[in-house]
Amino acid sequence: MKYKDIFFDILNNNPSDYSEIRIEETDSTRLVYKGKELDNISQNSGFGGNVRVAYKGGWGFSSFNSISNIEQNLKNNLDEAFLQARNIGDSKTYIAEVDPNVDIVNNFSGKDPKNISIKEKKQLMDHYLGIISSASIISSADIIYADTSRKVFFGNSEGTYIEQDHVHVVSRISVQTRLGNDIQESGFSIGSLGDFELVENLDEKILKSIEKATDLLKSKTISGGEKTVVLDPILAGVFVHEAFGHLSEADNVYENQELKKLMFLGRKFGGEHLNFTDGALIKDNGTLLRGSYKYDDEGTPATVTPLVREGELVGRLHSRETASKLRERPTGNARSIGYSYPPIVRMSNTIIEPGNADLEDLFEGVKEGIYAKNWYGGMTQHEMFTFTSGESYMIRNGKIQEPIRPVKLTGNLFATLKNIDRVGKDLAMNQGGGCGKGGQSPLPVSNGSPHIRIQNCLIS
Repeated sequence: MKYKDIFFDILNNNPSDYSEIRIEETDSTRLVYKGKELDNISQNSGFGGNVRVAYKGGWGFSSFNSISNIEQNLKNNLDEAFLQARNIGDSKTYIAEVDPNVDIVNNFSGKDPKNISIKEKKQLMDHYLGIISSASIISSADIIYADTSRKVFFGNSEGTYIEQDHVHVVSRISVQTRLGNDIQESGFSIGSLGDFELVENLDEKILKSIEKATDLLKSKTISGGEKTVVLDPILAGVFVHEAFGHLSEADNVYENQELKKLMFLGRKFGGEHLNFTDGALIKDNGTLLRGSYKYDDEGTPATVTPLVREGELVGRLHSRETASKLRERPTGNARSIGYSYPPIVRMSNTIIEPGNADLEDLFEGVKEGIYAKNWYGGMTQHEMFTFTSGESYMIRNGKIQEPIRPVKLTGNLFATLKNIDRVGKDLAMNQGGGCGKGGQSPLPVSNGSPHIRIQNCLIS
């Protein structure tokens, strides 16, 4: 174990209430195509570390990226962090108990991108650009490929020492069509926990995106108002992540009195078919997801955390500090995007649990509504949300009809949760996104859901 003895020697000679050390080694590759040509290729290697210290309720944090004299670097940064904590601390350090662990973990599976040359990666993306460029209707395109390998060494003053490997592969491909001044777009984002096969054999998905972008030029904009809306698993997954997941992060709750009043355990949000869960141990047909890991960045073992059960708020996501302050158990959701940042409470894999409705049941009885799929973006402010679909279709008399321009869904989260009246059986995961919070972005996460139906959803 590479740094174990050094970590423990330094940590055991520190007067803090609690202290930890994290060192990271990273390698990454990124290819970016803009318009119809290659814009940028980059390969980067990085090294750095940090120390974090708690003393009388105050926290200190110091990071470094020098590879020389690691042991002295750690001692100096630990002293600096302790001085920060001592200057702030004036009460009690709150940190939930976690049994010490010593472990080595590989948090990835599949075809390792580190074994694929940059030449092969470029040839594959060039092939996809060729497919897009051969379609005369295409005015522009964007292709992004990225992979990252991150090896983390973590130790704390309680006897935990963990080495973890994280590998991520992501790609975003979008195409734009144009007719006069009218420009429409269609595309997809995909990701995996280290499996390069994800980005192979995408020809059919790209051709489908070209077809959708072309059809959008012929589609019309609909008038706004409250309508019955069916969301596909991608958009519903983004909805539960953005609109509900962030409200479940305990640091947001205990730091905000208004959220404490809104997000109290036992509050009823909807019917018995409403069940939300987050957890780094959640898998997709036995396969690890992009938000998966065995230990979080505080060394806490990952869990599966029920958030809502049968419409009732039953849990939330924690770091060790928030768990102690709210007198709840730690959930293993303290995460950081890199050594320059301390871990904060973040989601991992967030899902709406499958219900018992067949897909046809969700469209049944809808005289006129909207079928909204995929997503372009969105924003939330406490319980208010706005999301834009990637593609949309009219529903008439229970049947999916012609495509329409992408729609914007707006509303109050709590009113909307009560208006979810049916949840499908067909859970599917979206691993192509990244989460932002506290200046740390993009954090690898995944989200998922079955199809869901919402009554009286405001559309614009």
